[in-house]
Amino acid sequence: WERCQPPRGKGITSTAGQGQQAGTQEKQVLEDLEMSLARRETESLFQEQPETGNQYLEDALLRSYLKTHLPPKVLEEVNQDLERFGNRLLTQIRPLGWECELNPPVFRQYDAWGQRVDEIVTCSAWRRMKEIAAEEGLIAEAYERRYSSWSRLHQAVKLYLFSSSSGGFNCPLAMTDGAAKVIEVLGVPGSLKNPFDHLTSRDPKKFWTSGQWMTERRGGSDVANGTETVARKQPDGTYHLYGFKWFTSAADSDVTLTLARIVDAEGHVKQGSSGLSLFFLKVRDEEGKLNSIQVQRLKDKLGTRQMATAELWLDGAKAELISAEGRGVASISSMLNITRIHNVIGAVASMRRMISLSREYARKRVAFGKFLKDHPLHMQTIARMEVQVRGAFLLLMETVRLLGLAETNMASEQDQLLLRLLVPVAKLYTGKQASAVAVEAMESFGGQGYMEDTGLPVILRDTLVLSIWEGTTNILSLDVLRSLTKSQGQAMAVFFSTVQKKLELASSSAQLGPAVKQVEDAVSSLAQFTQAAGAKGALTMELAARDFSYSLARVYTGALLIEHAARAGASPTDIAAARRWCNQELCPAATELRNSSYEAEEAHLDSALVFEGSPAHS
Repeated sequence: WERCQPPRGKGITSTAGQGQQAGTQEKQVLEDLEMSLARRETESLFQEQPETGNQYLEDALLRSYLKTHLPPKVLEEVNQDLERFGNRLLTQIRPLGWECELNPPVFRQYDAWGQRVDEIVTCSAWRRMKEIAAEEGLIAEAYERRYSSWSRLHQAVKLYLFSSSSGGFNCPLAMTDGAAKVIEVLGVPGSLKNPFDHLTSRDPKKFWTSGQWMTERRGGSDVANGTETVARKQPDGTYHLYGFKWFTSAADSDVTLTLARIVDAEGHVKQGSSGLSLFFLKVRDEEGKLNSIQVQRLKDKLGTRQMATAELWLDGAKAELISAEGRGVASISSMLNITRIHNVIGAVASMRRMISLSREYARKRVAFGKFLKDHPLHMQTIARMEVQVRGAFLLLMETVRLLGLAETNMASEQDQLLLRLLVPVAKLYTGKQASAVAVEAMESFGGQGYMEDTGLPVILRDTLVLSIWEGTTNILSLDVLRSLTKSQGQAMAVFFSTVQKKLELASSSAQLGPAVKQVEDAVSSLAQFTQAAGAKGALTMELAARDFSYSLARVYTGALLIEHAARAGASPTDIAAARRWCNQELCPAATELRNSSYEAEEAHLDSALVFEGSPAHS
C-alpha cells in the first residue's frame, strides 16, 4: 500500500511534465491495486481440507482391543461387520449427519386454518438415520445376543463409530436402548412385548424410538422433589397423566418412559422419591394424533440442534403403569445406567473424531515453512490429547464388557459391584475429558477451527452437553459415594484388587515399571484417603466427592492402559500412552486432603469467596 502513495517531501519540486507523468503512474498503480483487491474478494483460502477414511480401519486402538479380547470366531464376524459399517459411515451416513445439522427440526403449532396441530417437522436425513439405525441393529444387536456377553460390546463399538457422524441421532438411540433395558429387566410383561419388539427391531418400518421424560419445571436431577406430574387411574386400569415436562429430548419419538405421582382415592399424592411410579406411554394414538399432549415450544439449545427438544403439557395422556407403585426411581435406574454409558460412548467418539481431524490437518497444513506434523510442540499437543482418548476408550470398553457379563448372567458379584461403581465414574470423567479435548483440538486448526462451515464448532457444541446430560459431574460424584456406602466398602475392595491384578500383568516389563510404581503409589494414597476422610465425617466426603471420583477414574484408567501395553504384541505407542497417563497426578483427592481442602472452615471460605461483594452477601 505504501508504494501507492506519491512521494511527499520538503524541498522537492517538479515541473508540470514531471507532475503529469507521476500522476499517470500513480493512477495506474491504484488501478492495479483495485483489480487485485477485487479478485481477492472472490478467492478462497488456500488450505487443504482434512479428510479421514474408514473410521474402523484407521482406529488402531479399537482394532487391537478387539483382537485381544474377542474370541476368534466372534472377532472374524465382527471385524467384517465393522469394516463394512465404516465404509457406510464414510459414503452415506456422514453426509446425512451434516444435512441434519443444516436442517434442524421446526415446530408447526397451527395449520393454515388455525387448527392446532403441534407438529414437529424433521428433515428427511433425520428420518433416514432412524431407518439406518434399525438396519444396522444399533439397538437390536445388544438384545439378540448372537455373541453372548460380547454382543453388548459389539453394539457399543458400532455406536462409537456412528456417534460423531449421526447428526445427533445417537441421543434418541441412547433413550431407546434404555427403555428396552427397563422392559427387559421387568421381564418383558405381556403388555410390553409389542413395544419391546418395536424398540429392538431391525425392520425400519417397525422400529420405534423412545423418549425419557424426567425433567420438570423445578429442575433436573432432583426428580424426587422436582416431579409434579400426577397420574389418575381410570376404570380400565390405565392412567391419565397431567403435568408439564420441561425438557424432553427427541420429542419426535414414538414412545416414552416417564415418572409421575399416583393420585389416591382421597385425591392426595405422596411426595419424595417413594411417591414416584414409572409409566409407559405412546406419543401418538392409532390415528397419528398426539396422546393428549401439547407441544409448547422447541428448546433453543447451544448444541444438539439436530434433535428436537421440547416443552410438553400432558393433559390426560393415556399411560400404563409398569413399575410397582412408588418404585419408579428404582425401576428407571437400569435406564439411567444405559444412557450414561451411551454418554461415555458419545464423549469418546467426539474426542476420537476431533483428534483424527487434527492429525490429518497436521499432515497437510504448512506453516512457517514446514508441515504442522514437523513442528514438535504441535505434535506434543496432539499426543497429549491422544493419551486422553486412549484412556477414555479403554475405560468405556471395560464398562461395556462388564455390562455384557451382567446381561448374560456371567458376571460375578465382584463384577457387578465394579460395574455399579464404574458407570458414574466413567460418565463424569469422560464428559470432562471430551470438553477439554474438543476445545484443544479446535485450537489446533487455528482460525479455521472457529469457522462454522468446517463442522468443527458443531462437534464442540454437541460435546459440551456431555458433562450435563444424565447427571452433572457433582451429581454423579455423589452417586459414586452412594454406591460405596451401599456396598459397605465392598466396592472399594473390588476396585483395589482389580487394579492390582491388572498391574501384575506388567510385573516383568522394565518399560512399564515406572508406570506400575506410580499407580501402586496412587492406590496406596487412595486407600489412606478413604480411611482418613471416612473418619472425618459426611461433610469431608461430600467436599472430596469430585476429586475422589477423578482419582478413581485416573487410577483405574492407568491400570487399563498398563494392562493393554503389557499384552503380547503391544506397540511402543501403547507403552508410551500408559507411561504418559501415569505421569499426571493420579490421586488428587489425597493431595487436597493433605492441604486441608475438605475441612468445614474451607467450606465456609468457599461460600465467602463465591458471594463476596454480591447484594445477598452477609
